[in-house]
Amino acid sequence: MRNITVRESLNEAMRQEMEIDETVIVMGCDVAIRGNPFGVTKGLLRQFGEKRVIDTPISEAAFTGMGVGAAAMGLKPIVEILYSDWITLASDQIVNMAAKMRYMFGGNIEMPLVVRAPFGAGGGNAAQHSQSFENWFNHIPGLKVVAPITPYDLKGMLITAIRDKNPVIFFEHKRAYQMKGEVPEELYTVPFGKAAIRREGKDVTIVSYSMMSIHAMEAAEELAEDGIDCEVIDLRSILPMDYETVMNSIEKTNRVVVTQEANLRGGFAADIVAEIIDRGFDLLDTAPVRVGGLNVPMPYNMGLENYVIPGKETIKKAIRKALKD
Repeated sequence: MRNITVRESLNEAMRQEMEIDETVIVMGCDVAIRGNPFGVTKGLLRQFGEKRVIDTPISEAAFTGMGVGAAAMGLKPIVEILYSDWITLASDQIVNMAAKMRYMFGGNIEMPLVVRAPFGAGGGNAAQHSQSFENWFNHIPGLKVVAPITPYDLKGMLITAIRDKNPVIFFEHKRAYQMKGEVPEELYTVPFGKAAIRREGKDVTIVSYSMMSIHAMEAAEELAEDGIDCEVIDLRSILPMDYETVMNSIEKTNRVVVTQEANLRGGFAADIVAEIIDRGFDLLDTAPVRVGGLNVPMPYNMGLENYVIPGKETIKKAIRKALKD
């Protein structure tokens, strides 16, 4: 099987779906002529033309609203928010229109809208280009929210998102675009709501997603040298979420560490911990431990940024705490 980058896997997913379905369109700032600053949409304009690959004005509210209208009228728009931080500018269109429209019209209008949103820190991009807002959208009924990390999952889940009849917020980590992995050339889908067990273990469960899944694996492999056997779960899908896999793992390990890159306060990790307690408090031998970013705006200075963002060392410390208690 081929090894390709995340960038190439996303491009291939869009290209292949556009080849078989003429209702799929792409829109956003710099997606056409420039092919996106990350190179994700490169070549799509040349193949499909300016009516299907649309460079928009710099107005997230306007072009996301255009995507909502296009989806309601039978197209399948893929809207790109260049940095997910700016999804705030389109929050009314996403939260009050896209998420509600199918429900408010009794299912008579479908909303096959994909909002691609590169998120996360790690590149020294400072406070307005480094945030993680996945927890915001987990709160909104009517949306689906995913954050895969491997090239295989990103291609398969983007195809699933394009074919879904509901709005999907598709978070891609900016530091992952150069990562490589095995990806089939043919079309395939990866389902929402099904987590992946990246590593099996018996001592503690690590619940992770996106870049934190990579750090969780790094931490688990290093702790294995000390005789600590971690099970690593990559959620991939945030809403819907696969609690069955999580609880089955906790039933085996009786300990859990839940990780996120976003600021820890009010984060998705807290929601997962609450669900774990509701679903299986008696399974736990110790209190769940959360891992997340510090509750500060992201610094521009790379040294300070590395201090704010959780990584493998933060996860290792949390695992040792879960085992010690």
